[in-house]
Amino acid sequence: MAARRRIVIGISGASGAIYGVRLLETLKAADIETHLVVSKPAVQTITHECGLNMSDLRGLATELHSNTNIGASVASGSFHCEGMIVAPCSVKSMSEIATGLTTSLLARAADVMLKERRRLVLMLRETPLHLGHIRTMANVTEAGAIMYPPVPGFYQKPESIDQMVDQTVGRVLDLFGIEAGLVNRWQGIRRNEFEG
Repeated sequence: MAARRRIVIGISGASGAIYGVRLLETLKAADIETHLVVSKPAVQTITHECGLNMSDLRGLATELHSNTNIGASVASGSFHCEGMIVAPCSVKSMSEIATGLTTSLLARAADVMLKERRRLVLMLRETPLHLGHIRTMANVTEAGAIMYPPVPGFYQKPESIDQMVDQTVGRVLDLFGIEAGLVNRWQGIRRNEFEG
């Protein structure tokens, strides 16, 4: 019998908590086991931006781990999973991950993904970027992470914020081979659309 698919979700304090929430909703609907780690600043952001609290998130995740519990299952390489998505990812969290500074469970779980050569996707939410940010992005990419800033595309002509979020979440899940039915896939432009 095949094991149930399992993904770790981190939500840090950057703006864009909607991405983490939508990932949890989508993965729950797909019957994929999720292990959630939420940073302390993220609790405020989730409440402010989404109107949700920790009990709401607990209902979306298979298991919620305290960010201070370095002894949690997701802190070990022996914890089998497909990878981790940090959505959104703050510069602080990205910097901790890039340097191996694992004083929180979120950073430790991400560090485990890198050392075990599992997929780690960081949805960095910061702009504009200074050189230090760019160098840190390069460092974490060289360590094996995938930087995926949630920059919306407009070729699918979204009509709402929800459609833009779904498109981004769907594309992130593509990186794990998960088809969630959220992506309005590019079909190309017919040549006659360019001709007058």
